[in-house]
This record gives sequence, C-alpha cells and structure tokens, in this order.
Amino acid sequence: MASIAASASTSLQARPRQLAIAANQVKSFSYGRRSHLSFNLRQLPTRLTVSCAAKSETVDKVCAVVRKQLSLKEADEITAATKFAALGADSLDTVEIVMGLEEEFGIEMAEEKAQSIATVEQAAELIEELLLEKAK
Repeated sequence: MASIAASASTSLQARPRQLAIAANQVKSFSYGRRSHLSFNLRQLPTRLTVSCAAKSETVDKVCAVVRKQLSLKEADEITAATKFAALGADSLDTVEIVMGLEEEFGIEMAEEKAQSIATVEQAAELIEELLLEKAK
C-alpha cells in the first residue's frame, strides 16, 4: 500500500541577486521499498531598494541649484529621483543647470558626462566623483 505524508510549506531564502524560491506542499510518497519526494516551487516576490550613493548635502545643493536655474517655487518638490524633464527643463535648461553646478562646486564636467545627466541623483553622483578626482 502506498502512504502519503505532507509537511508544512518550507521557504528557502536565496542570497542577494539570486532567485528566491519557496517549496510549497512538500510530499513524500512511499511505495514498497522506494521513496519519492514531490514538491511545487513558486517564485517569491523580490524586494528592491533604491539608494543614492551621493551624500545628502550634495543632493540638497544640487536641488537648490536646479530650483534656482528653473525658477521653481519652494512648494515644488525636488528629490534625488526627480528628472529634469519632469520639471519642465529642456536641453538649454539642462546646460544652464550644469553650468550652475560647476560654479557652485568649483568643478568642470566633461561634455559627454554632462549630457548623460538626467536626474538630480545622477548629477550629485557625478559631482562627488569629480570632487574625489580633484582632491587627489
């Protein structure tokens, strides 16, 4: 005769950046001398976190420069994830923002790097990178 034994759901935690899998409804089947293990796998939801590598002081200064260059009101919210385009900035505004950042931080940005900036966070991270290079 065959016997079936079911255990509770078992979760397996994967290391970061690996697929997380949960074993659900683990069952053990026995038939004579042979044993079989059966289970269903389902993917666990992935939790993502976003973090800015730049210091908060740098992000705050960048926000202030962006606010000034685009003549934004204090009520207009600007965060690290804010895109310049979402604030109504066109390519000329972006050039003026870059020039204001260069003046504020005493740095010079290469044109190809300046063209890749689309968010406050990207600007802050590039500025910190350039400040580190300047300090060497």
